Amino acid sequence: MTTLFVCGDVMLGRGVDQILPHPGDPELRERYVRDANGYVALAEAVNGPIRRPVDFAWPWGDALEVLAAAAPDARVLNLETSVTRGGSFAPGKGIHYRMHPANVPCLAAARPDVCVLANNHVLDFGRSGLAETLDSLADARLRTAGAGRDADAASRPAIVPLDGNHRLLVFAFGMPSSGVPYGWAAAEDRSGVSFVAGASDAAAAEVADRVRRTKRPGDIAMVSVHWGSNWGYRVPRDQVAFAHALIDAGADVVHGHSSHHPRPLETYRGKLVLYGCGDFVNDYEGIGGYEQYRDDLRLLYLASLEPGTGRLVELRIVPLQSRRMRLCHASSEDAGWLRALLDRIATGFRPCMATDSELTLRAAGGQMRSAVMRG
Repeated sequence: MTTLFVCGDVMLGRGVDQILPHPGDPELRERYVRDANGYVALAEAVNGPIRRPVDFAWPWGDALEVLAAAAPDARVLNLETSVTRGGSFAPGKGIHYRMHPANVPCLAAARPDVCVLANNHVLDFGRSGLAETLDSLADARLRTAGAGRDADAASRPAIVPLDGNHRLLVFAFGMPSSGVPYGWAAAEDRSGVSFVAGASDAAAAEVADRVRRTKRPGDIAMVSVHWGSNWGYRVPRDQVAFAHALIDAGADVVHGHSSHHPRPLETYRGKLVLYGCGDFVNDYEGIGGYEQYRDDLRLLYLASLEPGTGRLVELRIVPLQSRRMRLCHASSEDAGWLRALLDRIATGFRPCMATDSELTLRAAGGQMRSAVMRG
């Protein structure tokens, strides 16, 4: 059995960067907030004071304990933050994220095997900021996917060795539907992100061809895509068709992200499709406007796949809550809210069963089972 940890957006810039041991320049150019410490103040107003500096493991909180117990074979996250001291604010953007390179040990604390960079914040400080991001992560021996110094490097999958001489292949790209600017696309003579203009049949065929050319028998192929709106549970039909085409072509997991809260998930032909994992680490505490989505609740996904076939055998989803910019175990009440949500939006699963410590989804037809666990 191969177990993968995946999560959604990890945003270690702005307020999170300010509470770490080496805070960078706090300047922002947002409409209402001009200093990243303002986001720390918002979080403290809601959940109490945050001592500074926190240690590098602080933002991950109880997630590290969960991961240590689960001992996944590989860990994949979407790093939605540039890692740079300099660079210029990308024009035409209302929000910019950067983390000081000296705070990379915070990212390393989660021991990611792959940091996906194909998103709408990795070039927030220009191509020089991207270059420093790539250098900083390489110096920390962290693999990346979805951005590079040219189109070939940006589109190349990250490769993680697995037991039995098998591999995890992580292909990553971003779409303009999530806010990735067209001008950020990598080219033959230009750095940038691996860019797909839309969820079209032609684009699916191109990505599928990349998967076929690289995948060997026994490999697990994950396609990680930054797409779609920040809010709402509806998945457009073209995204569903796109994900299904990738599975049909040999992908084993579709890892979607960009939404600030969990979006629908499904099993298709026995393979896992996550249309939007939701945020995982960020500085959003105290920001109002979308309370009905409970974006303070974060999901940690542990997917166990059948060797050789990549079919989903078991999925555990551990609910956490962000408090004082730290992930904590969710309460039984909040776990129940998430259970009801997943009942509503999951496709191909039987209704949930729940206890105080565990919520369980079962796949239709008994092909697999998934669990939502607190702690």
